[in-house]
Amino acid sequence: MFKINFKKSSFLLLTSLFLILGACSNANNETSEKKEDSASNESTHDAHSNMNHSGSSEVPEGLKVAENPKYKVGTQAIIESDHMEGMKDAKATIVGAYETTVYTISYTPTDGGEKVENHKWVIHEEIQKAGEEPFKPGAKVKINAEHMEGMGGVTAEIDSAEATTVYMVDFTTTDGEKVTNHKWVTESELSPTK
Repeated sequence: MFKINFKKSSFLLLTSLFLILGACSNANNETSEKKEDSASNESTHDAHSNMNHSGSSEVPEGLKVAENPKYKVGTQAIIESDHMEGMKDAKATIVGAYETTVYTISYTPTDGGEKVENHKWVIHEEIQKAGEEPFKPGAKVKINAEHMEGMGGVTAEIDSAEATTVYMVDFTTTDGEKVTNHKWVTESELSPTK
């Protein structure tokens, strides 16, 4: 009788132990899956995770103020782009409006980070030795802007070029971060407030 009870209690003890360990194992798997999901979500924003969201109100020498921009300085507009997390649908105040050529560029940061592809935006006046003519896609250029860590001084490849009005804007991200003098948002990335 004693042996049977001992076996039953040992069996119950072992079964309980396996259930507890199994639960811990599942919790650890769920935690690591959540971490992996989080990491993959972060990787979609890696290109701009080290972006200098706020900046100086100074603009490059030679940049022309737009004479008749769609969005005038002091007015508000809705940001339709998502250069950084929390930017899309934020209400922006226009700080400056300028006529220039904007470029998307690809480059490897000077700090050894991963290659950045199709970074939006660098303007013509932020490129070293830029003449009057805009650069064409495929051109190799040296960047004078530090919109992101490791960007200043890099040699980059022009991915696209477009003549347009660019805006410097102040806004609060949808998750509450205040951003001032953000450079740059193009006219097509803004819409009127309702």
